[in-house]
Amino acid sequence: MIGVLALQGDVREHISLLESLGANAFGVKTLEDLEAASGLVIPGGESTTISKLAVNFGLIDAIRNFVATKPVLGTCAGLILLSKGAIGALSDQQLFGGLDVTVERNAYGGQTHSFEAEVEFATGSERVAFIRAPKVVDIGSAEVVATLEGEPVAVRSGRVMGASFHPEITGATTLHKLFLESI
Repeated sequence: MIGVLALQGDVREHISLLESLGANAFGVKTLEDLEAASGLVIPGGESTTISKLAVNFGLIDAIRNFVATKPVLGTCAGLILLSKGAIGALSDQQLFGGLDVTVERNAYGGQTHSFEAEVEFATGSERVAFIRAPKVVDIGSAEVVATLEGEPVAVRSGRVMGASFHPEITGATTLHKLFLESI
């Protein structure tokens, strides 16, 4: 059972993509939902909003504990929330941690600068969407999983993966397949 954090963002799109790959996926809104998951996707959306809702719903510590012990994938805002530091984050924004990277919020530009591009994985390339995307500015000890023009856009630290882009929008499956293999 793969949970998709359903506080805000591309929840439905991630569930649909995971189900197309044969996984049982569901939205996570409560502590009981989180406890039922064997892996978690933190979708794109607005990282500050997701952070504040996690605090308001009493999920922040439970998510941090989940990230420390189980496989997690974060896309766009999810990457920001899973990073050890985020340049441009509001002072009251809390991060879940789990990835030994520092990111810069909205580093690829605002909403009007959104674009699709081919990113390179070890197994080939795939077209994905970048929407107000964060950029990995310090790779730390993380492993690079995908690049765009030589720059890291997907990373992994142990069981935790994060990507600057939205694969669920274009139907790209490589990142989700790698995530499911880790469960």
